[in-house]
Amino acid sequence: MTETGPAATRVLHPPAGYRLAASVRALTFSPYDPCARVAAGTFWWATRTPDGPATLALRPAGGELLAEGYGPGAEHVLARADAIAGLRDDLTGFTELAAAHPLVARLAREHRGLRMPATGEVFPRLLRAVFEQKVTGKEAYRAYAAMVRHFREPAPGPLQPLLLPPEAAAVAATPYWVFHPFGVEQRRADTLRRAAALADRLERSTDATDATRRLTAIPGIGPWTAAEVVRIAYGDPDAVSVGDYHIPNTVAWALAGEPRGDDARMMALLEPFRGHRGRVCLLLEAAGIRAPKYGPRAPIRSFARF
Repeated sequence: MTETGPAATRVLHPPAGYRLAASVRALTFSPYDPCARVAAGTFWWATRTPDGPATLALRPAGGELLAEGYGPGAEHVLARADAIAGLRDDLTGFTELAAAHPLVARLAREHRGLRMPATGEVFPRLLRAVFEQKVTGKEAYRAYAAMVRHFREPAPGPLQPLLLPPEAAAVAATPYWVFHPFGVEQRRADTLRRAAALADRLERSTDATDATRRLTAIPGIGPWTAAEVVRIAYGDPDAVSVGDYHIPNTVAWALAGEPRGDDARMMALLEPFRGHRGRVCLLLEAAGIRAPKYGPRAPIRSFARF
């Protein structure tokens, strides 16, 4: 399914210093993500909408941001294009909170063009988050990419190959053993299938708090997974991935000079930034800050709980 030109376009007006690639990077699993990627300065994102499949393209154009929609769902993705680009990200009050720590204040200035996207879609991000549970980043990506290619459905638009994320109904109907060749054991496969069966209910969540409640009611989904989802689906700047292997150490090192920290210490150090605690973690990641390594280094974003 391809088109020679977009079904519709929209011109967006980003703030001065806005950085497209940095802002939408959270929407890609890797530079080779089968459903989303940055190519020649343009961000391409494939999704499913109530109106049908769609691809959104975002490209800088003379200080503005040109949004192009392809496929039956083009108008739907264009209506949310500013949110997907992070342009609805509300930074109100963050400058004052950031002043509580000199490093955070400096990073807030240096990365002021970084915005948090909000896709408005729960299930596609949940698929990726479940694959990331308790494995390395490489293992998670390989499993996710293999699953997308298993359900292979080309996305509309000129960028090929670009694939749509799997339909929830198809995932729910897939026996758990189909996921084994992807490197996914029965526990995570069953979690995926349970979540897929409840996808419509999850998509009806009213906000990040409601979505977190619904998500964590599903066996196999805990605080880490829920935070990973709502930070992207709702652009929640306060969502912290409690249970991550690396983030507590990063926060403890960056904010207190302590090479190791647990979840409780991390949350205590982030408390002055309540309302934007997840944003602080994002800034530390964007700055490449890491705690000192003791012994062999575990791959980034690995061994998260669920």
